[in-house]
Amino acid sequence: MNPLENRREFLRTAVLTAATAPALTAARPEESGARSPVNFALDGNRVRFFSPRLTKPFNLLMLADTHLFRDDLRGEPHRQFSARMARAYNQTQHFRTGAPTDPEQGFAGALRAAQENRAALLALVGDLVSFPSVAAVEWVQAHLQAVGIPYLYTAGNHDWHYEGMAGSLNSLRATWCASRLAPLYQGESPLMSVREVNGVRFIALDNSTYEIQPEQLQFFRAQVASGQPLVLFVHIPLYAPGRPLGFGCGHPEWGAASDRSHELERRPRWPAGGHTAVTFDFLREVFATPTLLGIFAGHTHRASLDVVNGIPQFVTDANATGAYLSVEFGPR
Repeated sequence: MNPLENRREFLRTAVLTAATAPALTAARPEESGARSPVNFALDGNRVRFFSPRLTKPFNLLMLADTHLFRDDLRGEPHRQFSARMARAYNQTQHFRTGAPTDPEQGFAGALRAAQENRAALLALVGDLVSFPSVAAVEWVQAHLQAVGIPYLYTAGNHDWHYEGMAGSLNSLRATWCASRLAPLYQGESPLMSVREVNGVRFIALDNSTYEIQPEQLQFFRAQVASGQPLVLFVHIPLYAPGRPLGFGCGHPEWGAASDRSHELERRPRWPAGGHTAVTFDFLREVFATPTLLGIFAGHTHRASLDVVNGIPQFVTDANATGAYLSVEFGPR
């Protein structure tokens, strides 16, 4: 067994052990109501949820970190800002076979799998592109229209980032989400959106600056107040105990002193004071939500699972290597 297979077998064993832990169905005393009974299982890149609140079986496909680098003459004025990331993922190795592949093949393969599995929803969870080129967004739109599956998109930290361009992270995100990524939002807010499938609400929140905005926290609270089963999609994983800064949304050490990548990525340094109170409130409330089935994220390019207060957070391998998660929902 090669090292990749060893790592995957270890992850599978660890996850299956966690999935049967009593904490998954136990009520938490700090909650106003008991957590609905939920079990999950993970086999490779297949996730399954089981709950009496899930009345009809269905599935979705989730991917992150495709890192498409397609560009054309329309991108020429921004070459100085896109040059590094345009070279970053030109050739990759397939997450299963190790064979040479590339981001376009990874994305197309995931869409084929979604069609074959009759997925009810596609979740595109950030870093779909390595920089906001018109050509890449058009290519994605054409492929999404061809498969005709409803989709939900939230941006990653590279989707809207032209490295070295002047401006704050929030202003650059607002500019390029509106001018280049807008077709992917289908007329909805880039910061937050929701889809409902068979009584389950799928929430996408943009945490690509590592922070949560006040209006996003209010939006999340409104979804919780519905009382329906929830699934949360964010690009950057939420902090879980023992995890490094890749799990940076709500990480207690996140801030200027720990920012080692701002010069490489040519962006403003993280704030000296660390996270806002809103981001910490969001982290606390997410992991205290009794109707939250699970969280899905990308960003780290490495598959992982954490279970916090009985709530699982799945991080997927990069779609640039062909990876994706097939997620199934059904009654016990």
